[in-house]
Amino acid sequence: MPEKNAGTPSGPPPQPTVRTLDARSLRGLAHPLRMRMLAALRRDGPATASQLAERLGESSGSTSYHLRQLAAHGFVEDAPGHGKGRERWWKAAHDGTAFDESLMYDDDPETRGAAGTFLHEIAAIHAQETNTWLGDAHNWPKEWRSSSDLSDFTLRLTPAQSHELIHRVHELVNSYRDLPQTEDAETVRFHTHAFPRRGTACPPPDPA
Repeated sequence: MPEKNAGTPSGPPPQPTVRTLDARSLRGLAHPLRMRMLAALRRDGPATASQLAERLGESSGSTSYHLRQLAAHGFVEDAPGHGKGRERWWKAAHDGTAFDESLMYDDDPETRGAAGTFLHEIAAIHAQETNTWLGDAHNWPKEWRSSSDLSDFTLRLTPAQSHELIHRVHELVNSYRDLPQTEDAETVRFHTHAFPRRGTACPPPDPA
């Protein structure tokens, strides 16, 4: 078999691994600190309980406990080959998490409560990341400040059209995952929110 030329891809790029939540795993993840710890491991790579405690302003005893809970539900696993001491290193077991909306209507009130906690924490994380950017934007080059975005749009859509739009946006974002890396590339967070709202319809004008 002839050798492949250096730098020539041997196939399609690997797709991110995504864990779809069921009722049990949702109840294991739906805790603000656990979600932030998992996000930190996915974003920054393997870490110890002590390192996560320092980053998140928690005690190492608390992060150790919640790491064990995450491991019990399959969200994190050992990261061999990191560090030289006896402290345990952890890594995220998947690249992302998918939420099944049917969990919001589960017969079990504990599952419905976990779904609410999970979604509210996602919204809180997005708000925190946005506020952190706004507070630090002046320290970034002009090119990055002009390449950030805070926009919102109001559309008249059916549920099917909204679902189609979300799917197309996700496809477009995912098409940028495997672009060639250059020296000026940075990690970019891209938030999307789509939800219906009840408008206040204007009453018809009085007849002349």
